[in-house]
Amino acid sequence: MTIRPEKELSVAQVKEALRNAKSVVLADNLGMTVAQVTKLRKELREAGVDLKVAKNTLVRIAARDLGIEGLDPYLHGTTTMAFSKLEEAAAAKKIREFFAKDKQPKFVVKAGILEGKVIDANGVKSLADLPSREVLLSMVLAGIQAPLTGVVGAVNSLLASFAYALDARITQLESTEA
Repeated sequence: MTIRPEKELSVAQVKEALRNAKSVVLADNLGMTVAQVTKLRKELREAGVDLKVAKNTLVRIAARDLGIEGLDPYLHGTTTMAFSKLEEAAAAKKIREFFAKDKQPKFVVKAGILEGKVIDANGVKSLADLPSREVLLSMVLAGIQAPLTGVVGAVNSLLASFAYALDARITQLESTEA
């Protein structure tokens, strides 16, 4: 597929954004107001996420050039893309949080890209459900720390038992001397 020279820059920008993103969320923007989009864009930017609207053809070309397969079925209608630059789950979490109170959200997730692989809307939801990086690290540390705590408790128990036995023996020897 050949592209016009004026579109090459747009394809290059989409490719660069896809290449630099830890994850991407693709969604249908179903009639959001300018104020809603501005507010969403501001909240996403605070989380290290860029929000862009792109032509499906340009996204298709950029994805093909980067070797991302399986995106074509999701490239229909208006495609709004959220590029997460810092944390894989940031875009999915912020979007879910932003639209949590809406019964009929005007921003419907179609798919996502994680580590160069296309994931469906359920995969994006699962990504949003993951605990934050800090919580995951604390869970790993707690898992490492738990056996050590058990060992310390066992050693402490043995030392306490030895101290009680030694104290009892000293008391016994003192009572026999007297």
